[in-house]
Amino acid sequence: MRAATVAELNAFDEIIDARSPSEFAEDRVPGAINLPVLDDAERARVGTLHKQVSPFEAKKVGAALVSRHIAHHLETWFADKPRTYRPLVYCWRGGSRSGAMVHVLQKIGFAAVQLDGGYKAYRRHVVAELARLPPLFAFRVICGPTGSGKSRLLQALADAGAQILDLEVLAAHRGSLLGALPTQPQPTQKGFESAVWSALSRLDPANPVYVESESRRIGTVQLPDALITAMRASPCVRLEVPAAVRVALLTEDYAHFLDDPDSLNARLDHLAELRGRETIAAWQALARERAWPELVAALLEQHYDPAYHKSLSHNYAPSPADRTFHAEDLSPAGLQRLAREMLAPD
Repeated sequence: MRAATVAELNAFDEIIDARSPSEFAEDRVPGAINLPVLDDAERARVGTLHKQVSPFEAKKVGAALVSRHIAHHLETWFADKPRTYRPLVYCWRGGSRSGAMVHVLQKIGFAAVQLDGGYKAYRRHVVAELARLPPLFAFRVICGPTGSGKSRLLQALADAGAQILDLEVLAAHRGSLLGALPTQPQPTQKGFESAVWSALSRLDPANPVYVESESRRIGTVQLPDALITAMRASPCVRLEVPAAVRVALLTEDYAHFLDDPDSLNARLDHLAELRGRETIAAWQALARERAWPELVAALLEQHYDPAYHKSLSHNYAPSPADRTFHAEDLSPAGLQRLAREMLAPD
């Protein structure tokens, strides 16, 4: 049976990543499950034997380890699979690890197929597509100062039937110094790029795509060059939201700091060089006093708004194609009304 190409990823019942857990954690084909045939320590052991002793000795040891793992997977994951089950299996290069699993599955009678070129071929495809796809889309960039409800508006637009690209969800980060999510780590750069590619590949270039006015970096990950270029060349949807409404929204969004002012203050320390030690000390005092509305208002006025307007004027300069909306109600119902207004024909 011939190997499959990356273009055929959606043609299988399941995608199996036969690499080690650490390889899988760094990046994988979206939707793949990890059924390793060597764990991290075993992979390192076999690699050392290959370099220091001989390929033959490495293969002997590796074959025994791989056989044990495949046997375990047969007794567990594959035990209840029907005869019609058709999985796609890949490893690093489409070589021995995925080849061994596919061989055994085929001997049983499953229509298992190996991914030609393995993860490396998939990764080349993602890199190429992230350069090709972004210019194809008509982006509508939602702009507005911190606390304007841009992320919530994106979801309201999606609920109203619009296409969105929610980069902060894909990055697991809200895009600011305080934007790390308390219970969810960020993906690796490669993992983020896989998520962006997967999202873009499901969008229709014939219809607009709404996206938030991100900077080049969201937390620890960076937007693909072609995507940020396309976004910055697109018309904007500009939000005007009263300061009090923004303070209320941010107090809600960052509620996880309410019981952990020390964590917040540690992050504020990173702004000392930019905003001055005296200003930081004043903010930290408000945090210790749990004066959250006062602290949020001070952060907006003295840090976030100046930084945002400077970045916006440079990266998302006004254009005749821009549209502006005034929003005082950022409740779910208010955002739904705003989304319908934005999507209504001119």
